[in-house]
Amino acid sequence: MKRAWAWLAAAALGLLALWTIPGGWYANGPLPRATPFIVAKGMTLGAITPRLAQAGAIGSPGLFRLRARLLGGGGRLKAGEYLLPAHASEATIVAILSGNQTVQQFITIPEGMPAIMVAERLAAQPQLTGPAPLPAEGSVLPQTYDFRPGEARSAVLARMQAAMAKALAAAWEARAPGLPLATPDEALTLAAIVEKETGKPSERATVAGLYENRLRQGIMLQADPTIIYPITHGRALGRRIRQSEIMAHNGWNTYTMAGLPRGPITNPGEASILAVLHPAKTAALYMVADGTGGHVFASSLEEHNRNVAKWFAIRRARGDL
Repeated sequence: MKRAWAWLAAAALGLLALWTIPGGWYANGPLPRATPFIVAKGMTLGAITPRLAQAGAIGSPGLFRLRARLLGGGGRLKAGEYLLPAHASEATIVAILSGNQTVQQFITIPEGMPAIMVAERLAAQPQLTGPAPLPAEGSVLPQTYDFRPGEARSAVLARMQAAMAKALAAAWEARAPGLPLATPDEALTLAAIVEKETGKPSERATVAGLYENRLRQGIMLQADPTIIYPITHGRALGRRIRQSEIMAHNGWNTYTMAGLPRGPITNPGEASILAVLHPAKTAALYMVADGTGGHVFASSLEEHNRNVAKWFAIRRARGDL
């Protein structure tokens, strides 16, 4: 009798194991929402398994590898950027990453990415075709874009530019009254400065208000990113700004000219555009870093000089000076 029960238990466990392998392969997965996933060139299934687990796309890495080997899903992966659907099964994930299932891929343009780097990102996407044109600075709306494998880079860029034109037009139409900005292009140019001047979302409207105060009063904007742009075209400078660069006359440098530069110095995000068109009501005319990633604002030069002294003290304490 005991042997019979043992045999039945073993048989049940065997049937459960047999069901677990195919059942888990095709069952809905744990991924709660559509999630980006990148497969680099030459990556194997074994290499991406821990990353899939970390992303929450699979449960047991060991069972995933076993199922892939037994059920024919362990083939070569196709390099690219993918969007894994919510609750994708293990079979679906492997089919997508192997290029065996049609799926829209994506490309992300982060806020503040300059035109030259947008072109590079398009060129680096192996699933796109054709040349990567250099867009006009400020013409691309930073966000994530879906695309079809094999689609032309120029077509994807055209969608990015159409998105910016639409967002800018809508924001301009709903702008606050009394702004010192005559055209949407001027708003875009100032939004690009705001984008580069602060990475703190809570500051955007105040930074915009500060610069618009300066525009109204005919005070030079004195925005450091406008010094750097003609030198690097939006890339990081990687060193301190030189005195000769501060004094340069080139149509961009707002330390040697009043008003806005000749055009945008990056592709600003929608939040920076909205900040410029709905600035904070502030008396601020000056700002300096506060050591925490934000800024201290001042309405008088005397107050600003005190803030600058505090910032230099922070830098000396850090060993930056």
